[in-house]
Amino acid sequence: MVTADEDRDNPNVEVCVKHERDREPVLITEAAPSHEEEQAARKRKYLTIMLVRISCLAIAGVLHSTWWLALALALLSIPLPWIAVLIANDRPPRRRKKVNRYQRSATAIDTGDHPVIDS
Repeated sequence: MVTADEDRDNPNVEVCVKHERDREPVLITEAAPSHEEEQAARKRKYLTIMLVRISCLAIAGVLHSTWWLALALALLSIPLPWIAVLIANDRPPRRRKKVNRYQRSATAIDTGDHPVIDS
């Protein structure tokens, strides 16, 4: 792509003109998601795990003629509510922040060899 200033006279060149303001804001920080977004993600996780539990119980009911498979699916679905609550209540880990400290070099220290002006 060519900007408008680079090639004005050539009609065969596609010119890209940037708008003053884009529709989406630019992310300039690494801020954590809002409380509402985090809670919505937790609800989705919980609902997904509970849907897996309901489907396990439904499949176990359909496969009741194969008792060992139905029993395995039923036993699998027993701890899923507990797991779903633990996962839904767990918040994401905090990010480790690197502290930006100024490190001066050894040459930055004054040697003390300045001329003194006597009056």
